[in-house]
Parts: sequence; structure tokens; C-alpha cells
Amino acid sequence: MSPPTSMANTPAREPSVGPEHGAPTSAALDSNAPSTTLALVSLVPELRTMAGAVTAAVVIGALYFGRDILMPLALAFLLGFVLDPLVMRLKRLGLPRAPAVILVVLLALGAIGVAGLLLGNQVSTLSAELPTYQNNIKTKLSDLRARASGPGMFDGVIKTFDTFKKEVEQTPQVAFPRAGARGAAGSGASEPAPAQAVQLVEKAPSSFQQGISLLEVASAPLATAGIVLVFVVLILLDRLDLRDRLVRLWGGSLHRSTDAMDEAGQRISKYLTMQLVVNFSYGVPMALGLWGIGVPGAILWGAVAAVMRFVPYVGPMISAVFPIVLAFAVDPGWSMVLWTVGLIIALEMLSNNVIEPWLYGASTGLSAMSLMVAATFWTALWGPLGLIMSTPLTVCLMVIGRHLPRLRFLDVLLGSQPALDSPTRIYQRLIADDVEEAIELASDQVVDGNVLGFYNETGLQVLRMASSDHASVARAEHRHRVVIGIEALIDEMRELHPEPHAAGVPAAVVCIGGKWEVDTLAARMLAHALSMQGCIALPHGAGAVTADFIAGLDLSGVQCVCLSYFSPDPQVSARHFCRRLKRRWPGTRVVLGLWNAPPELLGEEAIRSLGADGVVTSIGEAVVAISALTGAQLAEGFMQAASPEADVDRLRALRASGALDPRAKELFDATTQRAADVFDVPMAMVSLIEESTQEVRGAYGQLRASDDPDSAPLRGDDLSMPRELSMCGHVVANAQTLVVPDVSRDLRFAGNPALQGKGLRFYAGAPLRDPGGHVLGTLCLLDVEPRALSQSEVRLLEAMAKDLMQALQTSAAQWGEMVPAPAVAGPPSATVGQLVPSA
Repeated sequence: MSPPTSMANTPAREPSVGPEHGAPTSAALDSNAPSTTLALVSLVPELRTMAGAVTAAVVIGALYFGRDILMPLALAFLLGFVLDPLVMRLKRLGLPRAPAVILVVLLALGAIGVAGLLLGNQVSTLSAELPTYQNNIKTKLSDLRARASGPGMFDGVIKTFDTFKKEVEQTPQVAFPRAGARGAAGSGASEPAPAQAVQLVEKAPSSFQQGISLLEVASAPLATAGIVLVFVVLILLDRLDLRDRLVRLWGGSLHRSTDAMDEAGQRISKYLTMQLVVNFSYGVPMALGLWGIGVPGAILWGAVAAVMRFVPYVGPMISAVFPIVLAFAVDPGWSMVLWTVGLIIALEMLSNNVIEPWLYGASTGLSAMSLMVAATFWTALWGPLGLIMSTPLTVCLMVIGRHLPRLRFLDVLLGSQPALDSPTRIYQRLIADDVEEAIELASDQVVDGNVLGFYNETGLQVLRMASSDHASVARAEHRHRVVIGIEALIDEMRELHPEPHAAGVPAAVVCIGGKWEVDTLAARMLAHALSMQGCIALPHGAGAVTADFIAGLDLSGVQCVCLSYFSPDPQVSARHFCRRLKRRWPGTRVVLGLWNAPPELLGEEAIRSLGADGVVTSIGEAVVAISALTGAQLAEGFMQAASPEADVDRLRALRASGALDPRAKELFDATTQRAADVFDVPMAMVSLIEESTQEVRGAYGQLRASDDPDSAPLRGDDLSMPRELSMCGHVVANAQTLVVPDVSRDLRFAGNPALQGKGLRFYAGAPLRDPGGHVLGTLCLLDVEPRALSQSEVRLLEAMAKDLMQALQTSAAQWGEMVPAPAVAGPPSATVGQLVPSA
């Protein structure tokens, strides 16, 4: 049989080896290099996962086997967080750090010693009284034993089942004689004598031996306490040096490491402080309640309950056993036991559901699940002490994950912040074909019927994600689910919040989808939002831009058409559509909703080149722009600043604060200059809200609405205006910080006549509160470009406003009698009768 052709016609070859060592030639290595590189690249994720798993195993092993050293050190750091504020307070009073540390440690040890003596006295008194309760204990135990041995409701069933079981299991027994039994019986051998029991009685240990045993038992805790004490003193003495070393170990950015340590310290200190307050608020009512019930040692059990609440989950249950058992022993009846149980249950319900959520809030930033998992993890590693320190240790891990990108998963796993934002959650539910839950999530976000806010902040973002994933990761099934789900969601919104259509009134606006299905869905959202604002609009599906499609549109009586596009490059289609619409309906205004538009399409020249009358990028902005083009009066118009209830008292506090004194201007100007520099904004100002006007008393910088150097800039004096029209008036009315990322796209302020034409786009104002809690005005930031503030930046602005008021209070005390404020030449009070009041 001949071999295959491919083999028969191919001569045999020697393997390609080197001339001397038999290694592959360089050509062979070069040919294999790309495949080897690709193989190594493909293994990178697996190698990273393996390295992470090995690192985690090593860290956990080090925590477990090094617990004898790490546990006292961690406990010392924890106590250092508690005692360091006292040391810092003594330092502010002029005491050097070393004497302050020694004094604080001695005071803490003295407090522990005094508490131990008082509690020891309680214990000795209670132990002396316990023998008198023996009769009650015996009587109750006998009664319980009698009740337990008496017939129960299931005794008949159990007896019947036992009888049936015996009958089934009973089998005939055949007795066989044992070998040698008869002979043994017939013999005359005498029976062996019965064995005697021997009882060994141990000798009672001497007093010296008992002392040695107690010393052996207490030696380990005492040694640990001594080590912790030494660590606490060293940590308090070298706090700054330890901080510097931690910064050096962290490496990288000083800003990041400093923020991480500050956040961890603040969270742990706040948690421990609140823990002390919560435990005190639990222990005192417990002691008073037990004293009123008549349970002996009420102070002792109140202190035990307060201390044991430092142990999560297990501590409260352990502390509840002692007073219940004592009430069982003291009272011949059962009323004291029932009252004690009721007291403990009531205090637990009040503490867990009212006091702890109120005081703790988001002090730790940990989720409930992570707290339970952390308690289990640290208890398994370090025992009961690990359970006590589980929350502070887990807070440190979460903060490290928040500020270290490689460990970001710790923040996701442990933090209380939602892992997914609202748009992503709804989008994920739609992908999973869980339309009902997506609608439920959407309904929860529509607060007070604010459908426009939901469409603007969430609905449009869901469509952006859908359009972004359309050609990359989404399958046909996913696209279908999303489209069907969002249609159902919009239908639900229209049913729950119907448009206030007037009978016989034609639609003034038509919203048309530009190309894709998501374009049509955005057009439906916009039409619903416009109709809810009193501008009747109808949606229209997407279609090919042809003469037949344009001719089929019935735009008689329509004042404005909005074309919806999610495409990042809609220029060709949008320009063609606008040209055909203008040619067929020359009197109709055209607005382009470019939801994913690049910045270069938002300028005036780009809008003219597209042939449109306006370009919008959000539904809120579209509502404002279309209403302005059609001359429609929005349902809310713009929101006027209301007056707080106690405005008379607020104005009286403003007069007495010294803020209107001309000498305060220097302080206001310095603060606004610092705020403008810190937040990098072109303008900052201090405004005071009078009875009918907003008066700017300090300002730094200026606003220029255009790049033309010849245009007049906007200065602080130009922003004095009627109180009803001022944004600072809203801060005073609501007594909280107000941040508006883009004034022109915010329905509350876009139609404000006092702000139009000034070029103001960004506003952030923090309230200026006096010691009585009255809001006198604001410290605010202004910009001609849209921007946003992070949560930490908002807190910083509020802190600067608080510092300003403290400095004003100190200065006013030095000034003595206030100088009358000069009259401020501001605009006359506006006539707001034609303005629609806020909803």
C-alpha cells in the first residue's frame, strides 16, 4: 500500500538544530516569538489573580500567626484615637505634649480604677445577698421541673408512636444455653467476693496554691494590658512621627495619603465617640429601670450593659443574662422577670432603631453586610478582642481601598455607597429582562411628580448607555430587551403622570427620532416632559430622511420640531433633515437634541452650519429652549426665593451680628479672595439677604461672559438684586448649601430675568450662620463655565463659611458699638406680579 501523496512526494528532513549544541535556530525562535508573546499576554489576568490570591493568603496568615503582637498594637492605636483629642486640648491650654500624655493616661487609669472599685463593691454586696435567694431558686426550679414532667399536648401522640415502634421492632428471641453453664451450676465452687469501690478524695489546695493558680490565669491578660499601655503612651508621644512614617510607607501622592489618613482618623474617632454616647444612653436607662423594678445591683448591671455593647452582636445578649437571672432568683413570683425582660427589649428596640441610626448616621461608611462579615472574620483571626475591634479595622481597610486604586475593590465590597448608580441599576435590570423592577426603581426616583428630573438625570443616561453598548457588547437579545423595557417604563410614567392636555388645543411641538430606536425613545421622553410643563408636544418615530417621510409629517400649527440624535457624529443626517424641514415648513423652528454631541457642535457657528435654531444636550435644557422659542409659559416658570418663617428674628440677628458694619468689608474681601483662589473660580462673594434685597458686601474677581476684552465684566456690585430673584435667597430660605452646576439648564433659574444676560453658569453658596442658627447670607462661588463640586469641596466651602462667621463674631466683640451701615445703591425692588410663583 503506497503512502499518501503528501508524504510520498516530500523528502524526509533532519530536525533544525544548531551546528554545535543542537539548539533551535534563531529563525525558528523568531517565528515562535509572536505566539509566545500572545500566550504570555493572555496569561496576565490569571497571573494577576493568582498573585492577588497569594498576597491575600500571606496577609491573612501574618495576621493570624502574628496576633500576639498585632492585637495589642491595634488596640493601642484604637485607644490612641480616643485619648488623643484630650491630649490636643491640654496642648492648646499650654501644657507640653509629654506631660499632657502622662496626665491623660493617669486620668484614664484612675477612672478605670475608680470604676473597678465601685463595681467591685457592688459585686461583693451582691454576692453576700445571693444565699438569701436560695429558697426562691429551689421553689421555681421545682415548679419548672414539675411542669416539664407533667403531661403535654403531644404526649399522647408520642406514646402512640413509641408503642407502634416497639411492636414493629419486636422480633422473636430464641434462648440458647451457654457452654459450661450447666457444669458451673452443678459444681460446688464457691462464688467470688464482690469487688469494693474505692473513692479517691483530692486534697484541697492551700491558699498559696490558689493564689499561684489565679496568678497564672491572670498573667496573660495582665501582660497584654501592660503591652497595650506602653504602646498607647508611645503612640500618643510620637503621633506626628508615626504619621510621617505612614505617609512615607504609603508612597505616591502626598495628597492621596494625607486624605486617606485624615478620613480614617475622622471616621474612627467619630465612630468611637458615638459608640460612647450610645452606650451611655443605654446603660443609664438600664440602671434606672432595674432600680425601679427592684433588681439588686442595678448600677452594676447598667455599667455591664454599657461596656458589653462595645462587643458587637454578642455583647448585648450576654449583658442581658445577668439581670434576668437575678430577677428570677430574687422575686418569688414572675413579675420581676417579665418587667426586666420587657425593659431590655424596649431599650434594645429604642437603641437599635432610633438612637444608633440617629447618632451613627454614615460615620463608618460601612454596609450592614460588611459589618457582619467583618465581625466574623476578625473574631476567627483574633478571638473576642478581634470582635471588639472589627469595625475600626474594617473602616481602615475601606478607606485604604477608597484612596488606593489597586485596592478599590475593598471600597466596593465594604462601603455603604451603592455599587451601581441609579441609571446603571435600571439599565442592568432592563438587560436582565426584569422590567417590573426597573419600573419600580424608576418610580421611586420620581419624587413629588418630578418626571422631568427623572428623564433628565436618569432616563437619558440609560439611553446613553444603551447607545454606547449597541455596537460593542450588546447582543440582539439585549437590545430588544432594553427597547421593550424603556417603552414600558415610559408608558408607566405617562399613566402615572398624565399630561394636562387641554381639549381642542393642537400640539405646538413635535419630537422626532433622528435615526435609531433610542432616538425615538428620547423623543418620547422629551414630549412627555414638555407636556407636563404645559407645552403640548407629540412624539414621532424615527425614519429615513426622504422626501416621502418629510411630506408625510403633519406639521400644521406646529411651532417647533425637535430632532433627537444619540449618534456622536450626527452632522450629515441632522443638516439634511433641517434643510428639508425648513424647505417644506419654512416657518417652523428646529431644535437638535444632540444627547451625545461633542463640544465642537455646541457653538453658534456649528449651530448655523447645521441649519438649526438651537442645540440642546439634556431634556431640561430642551424644555427651556423650546419654551423660549415657542413663547410658552412653563408651569413653574422659575423658582422665586421664599422667606423663612422666622424672618423677623433673622433680620434682627443680621442687624446685631456686625455683618452690616463697614469694618466687616475687609474681612469679607479677604475671605472671598481666599475662596476664589482655593476653588479656582473667577469670582467669589459674600452676600447678605436683607428684607427685600440681596446686598453684596464683599467680592473678589469678576465675570466676563465673552472672550471679547472690550466687553464690560460683571463685578460684585452688579449682582445686587431683589431678594425674590437672588439665588442666595434660596440658601437663606432652605438653610442649606446650594450647588447649581449649570444655571442655564436648571429649570429653577434658567428663566430668571435677573440672571439672564449676565453669563452666569455655575453657582455654589454656603449659608452664613450666626451662633443662634439664623442664616444671614452666603459665601458663594461663581463661574461663567459649568462645573461641579465634589462632596469634600462642598464641606470645605461650608467650613470656610463657618470660619468667616466665627471671625466676624470675634471682630464684632472687639468693635463694641456697631457703626450704621451706609445705604447700598442697589436696584429697586422688582415687580414680580407677572412672575409665576414656585410650585
